[in-house]
Amino acid sequence: MTKRRLTAADFFCGGGGFSEGFRQNDFELLFALDSWQPAIDTHHLNHPDCNAVRMDILEIDTPEKIDEFVPDVDVLIGSPPCVSFSGSNKAGKADKSLGIKLIEAYLRIVAWKKSKGQLKYWLLENVPNAGSYVKDKYTWKELGLPGDGPDLVVERKEVFNAAYYGAPQARKRFVCGDFPLPEPTCKDASEFTTTRHVLEALRNPFEKDHSGTITDPSYGLSVAADSLTDHFYDTRVADFEWKKARRMKEDHGFMGKMSFPEDLDRPSRTVMATMSASTRESMILEAMDENGEHIGYRLPTIREIASFMSFPITYQFQANNESSKYRLVGNAVCSRLSSALAKAILIKEGIEPPEEFIPLPDTRPNVDLRGTKRKLKTQGRKKPDAKFAIHIPYIKIRGFRVELSNKDSDFEKGNIKWSCILHQGSGKNALMCRPDECDLTEIVDQIPGFDEFKEDVHERFSEFDMDHTHLQEAYVARCESEYISPEQALHIMKELVDKHFPDEDAFVNNSNGTIAIERDRVPVRVIAGMYACDYFVECLD
Repeated sequence: MTKRRLTAADFFCGGGGFSEGFRQNDFELLFALDSWQPAIDTHHLNHPDCNAVRMDILEIDTPEKIDEFVPDVDVLIGSPPCVSFSGSNKAGKADKSLGIKLIEAYLRIVAWKKSKGQLKYWLLENVPNAGSYVKDKYTWKELGLPGDGPDLVVERKEVFNAAYYGAPQARKRFVCGDFPLPEPTCKDASEFTTTRHVLEALRNPFEKDHSGTITDPSYGLSVAADSLTDHFYDTRVADFEWKKARRMKEDHGFMGKMSFPEDLDRPSRTVMATMSASTRESMILEAMDENGEHIGYRLPTIREIASFMSFPITYQFQANNESSKYRLVGNAVCSRLSSALAKAILIKEGIEPPEEFIPLPDTRPNVDLRGTKRKLKTQGRKKPDAKFAIHIPYIKIRGFRVELSNKDSDFEKGNIKWSCILHQGSGKNALMCRPDECDLTEIVDQIPGFDEFKEDVHERFSEFDMDHTHLQEAYVARCESEYISPEQALHIMKELVDKHFPDEDAFVNNSNGTIAIERDRVPVRVIAGMYACDYFVECLD
């Protein structure tokens, strides 16, 4: 094998994850483009010999401009912003037009450079959903190029899981273009690098003793612990944030259960671009002090998520705050996947890949989060017309759940109305009914011990002297109040159901349609929850 260097240019370079994988394989990075200044600053800090330019790719819209700005290279790589195609954005229903325009702007450059003869390979990376919006081929006219040049054929469309290429993250990404298939470095899940491996390698961010060295969980290189950037700082989150995240993960109304805190014995879940602590997608870890005692819950540090993305621990992120650094990392391409793609190109070209890690330049970011003190968020007051629709916590059996909701309210007229609703299933096949559509009296007669349950329900909820408006006020205030909040009411319902009907496998016969949902059997715990919720709503009248 020869040892000559191939050249590459990176579009939508972001923090440089795609570039980094090619750098590790001794490609010469000649050009990088992004429209966000922290991305350009970060790329330049880590790849100082590359010409990183802040520019909107849509401005490079003619062959003349392409040749003016973009050098002739052997490989083009690009990762257009994925927000248009991401399933987490408006449940995957976001407007795709800008995303498609950006993809086609990149492909226009690919087609032109390919026609000139030097370009050998090109790759486009994005979320798996983007694959539905990439055609098998593009004419020059479709790409806005003059004349009648050859069609750009998309030779390959693949979805890769970065965990199979050594990244400590189960990140699936669509990659299309003209490139050889990379060889996975992991044969199966038993060989994956786990979240625990990363956390233990980087050490507890609450440690006060920063002596010794830290070894990179992906590359094996070591640095002095006291030189590791963006790690030893407090990332704890407020109780109300992690509690909301926990409910969304463990007890979502219609989606499956997720681990809380994160499952450490698997690769991390997909790192997102937005740092959040109170959503279903939030990545939340247990916070331990230097003695191993539980001190709450926390988000990963920037260094931890960078390692999940398989950035080397010597890679630096040039931004003024934590959220911008998080965005730089979360939007990147996993460097280990990028490296595998680059290595496959070298092998096809008969070039020997480097045997050892090529060191990054010895640099520091302008802002190092190390030692940062964290001020926990406080809950603010909600808007007066804030909506509420949450089921009784952890009582969701075979798709059945009982919801307390204020969505029947006419907020403009100030008419607040709370309701009890029984749901079953989700999506197009979802069913629902209200207590006044059912003969609860008839069905509860089938349930032994229900009279004692009713007595408990009446005793607990009759003591609250409040109406529909008071419940809305307690919800909006989100602080200590003379009235119970809807969340507190739901927890009381759960306690009562747990006390009297702990068996999740107990059902009642509904073949005669007593409960107005087309199911022959309904869980006893759900019937009890429906009774308790309905009685609570009646007490508000």
